[in-house]
Amino acid sequence: MFTKQRLIIVASAVALLSGCASPNPYDNQGQADSGSTGMSKTAKYGGLGALAGALAGAAIDHNSRGKGALIGAAVVGASAAGYGYYADQQEKKLRASMANTGVEVQREGDQIKLIMPGNITFATDSANIASSFYQPLNNLAGSLKEFNQNQIEIVGYTDSTGSRQHNMDLSQRRAQSVATYLTSQGVSGANLSARGAGPDNPVASNGDVNGRAQNRRVEVNLKAIPGQQYGGQQQGNVQQYP
Repeated sequence: MFTKQRLIIVASAVALLSGCASPNPYDNQGQADSGSTGMSKTAKYGGLGALAGALAGAAIDHNSRGKGALIGAAVVGASAAGYGYYADQQEKKLRASMANTGVEVQREGDQIKLIMPGNITFATDSANIASSFYQPLNNLAGSLKEFNQNQIEIVGYTDSTGSRQHNMDLSQRRAQSVATYLTSQGVSGANLSARGAGPDNPVASNGDVNGRAQNRRVEVNLKAIPGQQYGGQQQGNVQQYP
């Protein structure tokens, strides 16, 4: 009876800790380096996982509570930190390689997003890569070959000028141009996709020149491969991503 009550209490504590971490855990997205917040994202959320695991481990066996707590902390903490640590390292290097290129690097939960504005990507009404776009793409290709366990989604966007069908076709061709160039530089196409979204999901008003310029962009979304196992900070600690 006592053990059952203890497990109920632990389950509630684990749920509470998970809830604390679940809303967008990656605050200060505009910071140049996640380390500037004083604690890395991996340490913060891996630590919460470790605390929850320790509580669960302590409840497993009354006679070996200390040992159970250590095991629980190690297992759950490693799981929480596995992909987070991988993404932390990739984000850090991407921010360095994209500095002064015009490409913005954002972190949204487990996803890294690169926003490539229209003024460096393609000429008006063209899907041919602009000369100013090659360096950022080369830097990105280098990152994707080093960190080759990403699901890569390339999305092209336009402003609202012209017909929707034309903009959908143009944005698709632009996204495909980026995908084709990346694979030509040695990036695997196994987990890479490209699609055009036309004028959908504008980030600014299409009512003025500056807003339309912001909406003409290419976004590259990097996230975990479903079912992929990611090693934690210690060799042998593995997280399988759902």
